[in-house]
Amino acid sequence: MAERKSAFKRAAERPDLEALYEAAREHTISDEELQEQAASWAYGNAPAGSTFTKKSAQEAVGRIRLMPAK
Repeated sequence: MAERKSAFKRAAERPDLEALYEAAREHTISDEELQEQAASWAYGNAPAGSTFTKKSAQEAVGRIRLMPAK
């Protein structure tokens, strides 16, 4: 049987990744960023062979209104 690496070792230190994580934690997403993420998600999840384009996804997201949580 092949020898396996232990899964219980600590991960290597990655200070660059930690700095990015901290910056992301402190970032507040803007309405424009949220709309771009929604359009990207919709376009990326469109069925294969559909006529749905990135532009039509952006237009559709522009028509959707999000309500703040109560």
